[in-house]
Amino acid sequence: QTVTLIGQIVSLPEDREKTKLLEVQIETDKILVSVDRYENVTYGDTVEVSGKLARPESFATELGRTFNYPGYLKAKGIEYRISFAQIEVLESGTGNWFQVKLFDFKKAFMKNVTEYIPDPAAALGGGLLLGIKQALGKELENAFRRTGIIHIVVLSGYNVMLVVVFVMFVLGYFLPKKPRMIIGILAIATFALLVGFSASVLRASIMASLLLLIQATGRVYDVLRGLLVAAMIMVLINPHILVYDVGFQLSFLATSGLILVSPHLERWLRRVTNFLGARSFIVATISTQIAVLPLLLYQIGEFSAVAVIVNVLVLPMVAVAMLLTFLTGLAAFFSSTLASLLAVPAYWSLQYINEIALWFST
Repeated sequence: QTVTLIGQIVSLPEDREKTKLLEVQIETDKILVSVDRYENVTYGDTVEVSGKLARPESFATELGRTFNYPGYLKAKGIEYRISFAQIEVLESGTGNWFQVKLFDFKKAFMKNVTEYIPDPAAALGGGLLLGIKQALGKELENAFRRTGIIHIVVLSGYNVMLVVVFVMFVLGYFLPKKPRMIIGILAIATFALLVGFSASVLRASIMASLLLLIQATGRVYDVLRGLLVAAMIMVLINPHILVYDVGFQLSFLATSGLILVSPHLERWLRRVTNFLGARSFIVATISTQIAVLPLLLYQIGEFSAVAVIVNVLVLPMVAVAMLLTFLTGLAAFFSSTLASLLAVPAYWSLQYINEIALWFST
């Protein structure tokens, strides 16, 4: 039925091609609300929403699979939605002050990136650094999916690992081991909050935090135990993800493949050159593909025959593109000249990834 409800937007709006998706907390219930893409609303706004309240329904994908949309939303704590709602902002800035500041920085940073780096390279930069894949556009997103590299723009554990390595490298110049561990864990938590607590980000963040904690105590880190502890923590917090969150399932299967399969592949492929880390990327890609293949075919119905080749060509450039995009967006706060200089190599590194994806997807 048609309702009018008052609640608070509890996450950053997600921009789609024609709409904007909002998670609105209404007393004890969280509702997914879609509004016009150009509505001026953001996290922390208290809003009045009017529209038809309905339960989400499963739908058929382009590949003929039935997507359990109600289950997917249930894993996010959502059981109702209002599509094409009318919305009015009653009060702004009522959210957590730290998150408000963090999301304001995120928006300002992305504005800097799009100002100095042309699209679609800027859109990819946002995906690599902050997991913002909606701006890629349908053609490019489909190309990334068909070539098996969509994981780089939905912030997989690989992206999080690169961020953690960079943070710890920088902190290593200023702090001893234990303070570095504390600041490192806080930085990981802040990054996870900034980009959103997707299953892959949360899993990688927990495992990275455990690694820093155990290293600080001088013990040996068992990565398989770290994976199991991360899984246990996440399922205890939200049991629904075990059944309904495909991202959670794929993330843990892929990581299990890296842990259990890659050592054997490494021995079998030891004759393959490791120039620019080629063998490492081949081993990692094949290991994860073996682990996730059954679930991928069952849930999505699509498998990329060129995933290994494309990952080997693309992954070495991901770290370079992330660093240059980050430096461009950061430099723009202080110097337009420096940002313009950094934007040139940033654009070419990002566009290289785009062109590889488009070429191999045809």
